[in-house]
Amino acid sequence: LLLDEATSALDTRTEQDILDTLHRIERGRTTIAIAHRLSTVADADRILVLDQGELAEEGSHASLLARGGLYAEMWERQASERTERAEAAE
Repeated sequence: LLLDEATSALDTRTEQDILDTLHRIERGRTTIAIAHRLSTVADADRILVLDQGELAEEGSHASLLARGGLYAEMWERQASERTERAEAAE
């Protein structure tokens, strides 16, 4: 299964509904997901992080966060943006 920016233009609620469905569909299948929105790939067994077309990091979500590198920086930035949007919506 190949997913290319499957949730890029969705609101958070719709994204979660689609991710739940995709998780069911992916069971027992090899899935390649291309994503800028990291929440789309956070549950992946293996994440490859590219920087300027080169492999910068690789690992699970937890190991990449623990490493504190590029993936962790991007995750924190996106988490802050989600928080800001949620607060603005209130």
